[in-house]
Amino acid sequence: MDVVGLATPPPVSTGAPLWLAMPSRFAGLSRSQARWALGLLVLLLGATLLALAVPAPAGAPEGGTGEVQTDVALYDSIVSAIRGGGDYYGVAAKELRRGGYPLQPFITFRLPALAVLQAHLPPMATQAVLFALIAGTAGAWFVRFRAAFVRKPPLVFAMLLLAGGMVVFIQRGLIGFHEIWAGMLIALSLALRRNDRWTTAVAIGLIAMLIRETALVYVAIMGILAFAEGHRREALGWGATILVLAVVLGFHAHAVADVVRPTDPVSPGWMGLLGFGFFVKTMMLSTALAVVPAVLAALLVGLALFGWACWADPVALRVLTVFCGYAALLGLFGRPDTFYWGLMIAPLLLVGLAFAPDGLRDLVARARDRRRIIVTRLVR
Repeated sequence: MDVVGLATPPPVSTGAPLWLAMPSRFAGLSRSQARWALGLLVLLLGATLLALAVPAPAGAPEGGTGEVQTDVALYDSIVSAIRGGGDYYGVAAKELRRGGYPLQPFITFRLPALAVLQAHLPPMATQAVLFALIAGTAGAWFVRFRAAFVRKPPLVFAMLLLAGGMVVFIQRGLIGFHEIWAGMLIALSLALRRNDRWTTAVAIGLIAMLIRETALVYVAIMGILAFAEGHRREALGWGATILVLAVVLGFHAHAVADVVRPTDPVSPGWMGLLGFGFFVKTMMLSTALAVVPAVLAALLVGLALFGWACWADPVALRVLTVFCGYAALLGLFGRPDTFYWGLMIAPLLLVGLAFAPDGLRDLVARARDRRRIIVTRLVR
């Protein structure tokens, strides 16, 4: 009697991880899935080149801070006036008018928390707090990365990439810039968040929103992901911080209404619709990529995003989703003079390059998998 059997060879091993302690997220893909993923990677890299068509902000200095310098002068003058006994909202309105800035709608006024804090602290103390925040964020991510890499060289490389994302944040002249503080707080919150320990991350997220309300994008994403993963209490925690922000914004709007005149200029709006290329451009200007040739810098942004998709860790999914959220924010609502919104997520971007080698190797190995079904005939 003939017996015919069909057997599928076991999956082809991609080998031991190159840098990571565990296989990348793509190590278990089928051949067709890996080929689709490689195709999407090529599309992503091609899309990053759209940044070459986005003009740099006028007068952008080397180091990629552009119009930030003008805004920093505004924030410094507000802090100085508060130190002289002025009320935040009255002072802010006066300085906005003097600088020719719009005063309507109310969100053209920054929330007062950072300016008031700076006004009541010596400049050296404020600088020390910022440097402590930067050091604490780097230390928290070092703990996360130490478990991700098997050897010291890739760990050192990851930390150097983290430093490359923070290069703008250590400039003393930008200490009054709200995105500097909020961006570092978001990075710290992400590093500290774990399934069994999320309260500190939630609290830090709230502080980030009270400094810069656009941190709401980060908090909303974290709440949605917590709910989707079944962490109901954590989701409620993130939601509670959004309610706190809503109350604060209500009081903020009322205070702004008391100092704004009907004749004050109105903002032209934020529907820039500059697309994905603008997001890539902001990342190039907000990190060490500002000194890299534009074509290479744009491609590295794409590889960094791909790298974060490679790391099979819950925090990587959150980081990547936050990048996507701010990419949408910048692509839809950003204007050339608001590119500094990218500072909200800049610290972590380049670290993705440390995860990319394992992911790329696994994708190529899976895509080249030439396994065939084996037909076996047994004769009895």
